[in-house]
Amino acid sequence: MGITELAILKWLHIISMVYWLGGEWGIFHTSSHVVNRNLSMDERMRHMNTAYLIDLPARTGIILLMPIGLHMGHHWGVQPFGGHYLTAMWLFVLAWLGICWAAFYYRETDRGIFLTMLDEKVRYLLIPLMLGSSISSLLGYGPFEAGEMQKWFSIKLGIFALLLVIGLILRFIMREWTTLFRILAEGPNTEAENRLEKSLSLGRTLAYFYWIGIATVAFFGVTKFM
Repeated sequence: MGITELAILKWLHIISMVYWLGGEWGIFHTSSHVVNRNLSMDERMRHMNTAYLIDLPARTGIILLMPIGLHMGHHWGVQPFGGHYLTAMWLFVLAWLGICWAAFYYRETDRGIFLTMLDEKVRYLLIPLMLGSSISSLLGYGPFEAGEMQKWFSIKLGIFALLLVIGLILRFIMREWTTLFRILAEGPNTEAENRLEKSLSLGRTLAYFYWIGIATVAFFGVTKFM
């Protein structure tokens, strides 16, 4: 049978999903050391840098899952846009990925914060677009096929859009860490420490919903239920 384009896309989809889930799990545990007041600032900074290193493959996986899924959807006949549409989508995603990596490279600078905010603005565009397309398709208005045993694609896309919302909030949290650590580098600051702990508490709560959502997306992708 040989290696097909669809088989390669499936392989990339699995890898992206693994890095996404694994990365979020790593950040979940590393983050507790970031807000630990009993550690030295150097030690806390080391854990924050580790969190950023773990987060980069996770962010990469999240970004790649969208084009890979839409590309596979075209092969399965539930996503009608192929050819030049797929090419344009991949070029857009590669540019987005470049912004994400550049934001990581410059993460301790004002440029890094600007690039992170630019990355977030891309999500502001994509989240309503994907969620709207999902709902519209499930209601029978397209653009995706949603007949018998085809609804799984639109459901999966809608859940993925909601997960991007959670991911966006988690991005806000990590961006806030950078700002707060600049304040803490100048000396002890109780208010900054309290904000760090509060943001960690929110992030940990969201992480549970994140993992459930990721598992649900994977379930619909594998079983193609509905």
